[in-house]
Amino acid sequence: MCRWLAYKGNPVSLETMLFHARHSLIDQSLHSRFGATTTNGDGFGLGWYQHPHDMPFRYRSIQPAWHDHNLRELSRAVSAPMFLAHVRAATHTPVQETNCHPFRHRRWMFMHNGMIEDFPLVRRDLLMAIDPQFFNSLEGSTDSETMFLLAMSFGLEHTPVPAIARMAGFVEATARSHGIAHPLSMTVCASDGEQLVAVRYASEGQSPRSLYHSTSFKHLHALYPDDPRIAAVGDDAYLIVSEPLVDLPQAWAQVPESTAIVVRGTQIDYLPFAPIQS
Repeated sequence: MCRWLAYKGNPVSLETMLFHARHSLIDQSLHSRFGATTTNGDGFGLGWYQHPHDMPFRYRSIQPAWHDHNLRELSRAVSAPMFLAHVRAATHTPVQETNCHPFRHRRWMFMHNGMIEDFPLVRRDLLMAIDPQFFNSLEGSTDSETMFLLAMSFGLEHTPVPAIARMAGFVEATARSHGIAHPLSMTVCASDGEQLVAVRYASEGQSPRSLYHSTSFKHLHALYPDDPRIAAVGDDAYLIVSEPLVDLPQAWAQVPESTAIVVRGTQIDYLPFAPIQS
């Protein structure tokens, strides 16, 4: 499938998270430990905010992340207080730039690991439910981008978690009308530059898609005062990752099944998640 990370905290060089950690996202693109596929080489994408209220910047490529020299140069030059990064392992859809995450509409970005089962069978029904104001933003052919624009149609800009729940409920109801018993598997992340929203969910009740969050960086500063990887990010930094980036004790906790996380400022909320069928 795919691997991704989302960061919020002090402005840090993108290179720190993408390359410097022992099990960085670039390492995961070649040597994933917890993913459905070991290699995630079907393109990658970055999205970052310099200011919360501005449209995010984005860089995507069909090159494998480990092979793109421009990625190393860009990540060394850019520092940001919030960014999303994704390495892709394609399922059902072509390797093309428009299919690389994160997807973007105005201030919002979205990325996904997982799949809609038998997506070609339900694709038309799902596309027809996208609100016309968002439909023209559709660039690629993935289930992930369809999920994003459905969530936008259900109110992602105003009530993110309920909108994702309505998207999930609609996908499940549509797929089950086609005889698909367990249609949805997802870890997703969305952001508007002010908040990170992440969800881990699967229709069968036990998601095979791994997801972790960082624990207290303030606590880790005390445990590892001389570790520059921790010192740079500040006490209130927060990471959501498909796989832990470093093997530091007490640094990571697994996101439970059917859970949503909302990070806004220094407040972090962990909420139960269930699809909403209208």
